[in-house]
Amino acid sequence: MGCEVQSIHLLFPVLNERLRLRNGIEKTMKYLRNNVDIAYKLTILDNGSDDETPEIGKELEEKYPEVTYVRLNERGVGLAFREGIRLNRSDIVGYMDIDLSTDLKYLGRTIKLFQKKPELQYVNGSRFHRKSETKGRKWYRKITSMGLVFLLKAIFHMKATDALCGFTFLRKEAADALVLQCSDDNGWFYTVEFLLRAERNGMVIYEMPVEWQEDYNTTVKVFKTIKNYIVQIYRLQRTLHREKQGKNDHVKKN
Repeated sequence: MGCEVQSIHLLFPVLNERLRLRNGIEKTMKYLRNNVDIAYKLTILDNGSDDETPEIGKELEEKYPEVTYVRLNERGVGLAFREGIRLNRSDIVGYMDIDLSTDLKYLGRTIKLFQKKPELQYVNGSRFHRKSETKGRKWYRKITSMGLVFLLKAIFHMKATDALCGFTFLRKEAADALVLQCSDDNGWFYTVEFLLRAERNGMVIYEMPVEWQEDYNTTVKVFKTIKNYIVQIYRLQRTLHREKQGKNDHVKKN
């Protein structure tokens, strides 16, 4: 396992983010230039925007040598995250929400953690850690998020307190290994599977308490969201069962 950290690659999955893209990249670049002493690269992964996001992304790419704009032909955070990892050549790779809900100071703390702890493979931000501070979260979004955590703990024995904070970073070799193991699901649940498989693999994971601010309003269809959770959990449960059965059959044959 490599432990020296000389570079980091920030992935920003975006979809129709014309109102937040420029500010998100500008603020991140300012933070990196003033607080980070290793090489850094930012990739905007546009998964199917039909607003002005492509134009803004290309403008930012021209303005900053460290920024790359990538257009994907399909929608999905999972697709964007997976493609970002495949493009990565840096020691550390991870994704952040473009609205910067997680305070940027945790980016610097993450880099220092990887530098100080050579055994560390995965940093998972958590809104529900007892030391976290969450502001502006709508009650119905809290219910669906915490409901998902409850189901993941009950069904998959997840150790983490949050699976969808929007702040995840890994060493390159750990991320590459997980991409090979995970499904090709393009949706948000891909990132959940990523974390669950990391836990099952015994990876060294640090759960980072964060200051998290939801700064825009979104309309969540609670029942549709819950239904989606159940469908995705059932799919992953079946997948893991088949994998376990396949291993057992292999052992019996040998």
